[in-house]
Amino acid sequence: MSTRHNAVASDSPPMTNGSGAAAIFSAGLGCFVLAVLAILGDKSALIHSRLVFYEPAGPLSGVTTVALLVWLVFWVALEWRWRKKIVAAARICAVGLALLGLSLILTFPPVTDLF
Repeated sequence: MSTRHNAVASDSPPMTNGSGAAAIFSAGLGCFVLAVLAILGDKSALIHSRLVFYEPAGPLSGVTTVALLVWLVFWVALEWRWRKKIVAAARICAVGLALLGLSLILTFPPVTDLF
């Protein structure tokens, strides 16, 4: 029985990780923006009125639209900037996941009521 290993040629370009890191970080940031805007939309009358894009849905329409736009803009910008680079993926992903965790905590009603 022979074992065959696929060796990577030494002249092949290094594998980049910027695209994946951009996706994970921007997703975490988009979730965090969603949580912050949801709190601000509930607690501030001025922001509440500015976030009403569709009257039957109330400020939730603006919260989700703005968070979606932030996510897409950051994803496109970071993808464009990091697509061919090797970045510190562990640190970037940790920050993205921390933002996701923080957004989950911020949307928990007892935490939201603290503000």
